[in-house]
Amino acid sequence: MKLLFDFLPILLFFGMFKYAEGQPEWAAATASQWLGFMVEGSVVGPAEAPVLLATVVVIVATLLQVGWLLLRGRKVDTMLWVSLALVVVLGGATIYFHSETFIKWKPTLLYWAMAAGLLIGQLMGKNGIRALMGAQMTLPDLVWLRVNQAWMAFFGFMGAINLWVAYQFSTAIWVNFKLFGGIGLMLVFVVAQSLALSKYMQEDNESVDGQTDPGGKP
Repeated sequence: MKLLFDFLPILLFFGMFKYAEGQPEWAAATASQWLGFMVEGSVVGPAEAPVLLATVVVIVATLLQVGWLLLRGRKVDTMLWVSLALVVVLGGATIYFHSETFIKWKPTLLYWAMAAGLLIGQLMGKNGIRALMGAQMTLPDLVWLRVNQAWMAFFGFMGAINLWVAYQFSTAIWVNFKLFGGIGLMLVFVVAQSLALSKYMQEDNESVDGQTDPGGKP
């Protein structure tokens, strides 16, 4: 359920873009009617209307995410605050200037912010990934360091590949990559890391079983 909550803005962005892309005249008329006061020139064309409407949707969805958590008295993660700030600033620029370039930078800046957060934490003697996953598994300190570094490298790579797709391909392809490519690469990375760490988790389970053996044997 939390995974769906986290990815909801991306799903809504994708859905609105695809719907508007299939009805460019409707998208242009709707965007001009509802966003005309926000955009330079007050008129939105069929080419940029889908991404502008999708940007509005993702801004609203992210605001609702934060509002929902606050109303329920739950903590809003730092990265969600960062995501909100980026989507409002870059999304607002995309709407005003009729340019998808700004919103295309949002995933990259978010990925690089996460990588920077892990790096700063490591330099300060704190392992961000260990803080998140330490309750689920026990790993040697050196392995935790490598896991933290692997996530830093992954986030750095994701930020770079997002820009490559954004500048080398059409906006429609970038939108597809934003959803399917981003989630797909994340799953591949998580599975690969789980396989790499499986031997440590097996050793931990064997250690626990040995301690609880009725005969007292390891």
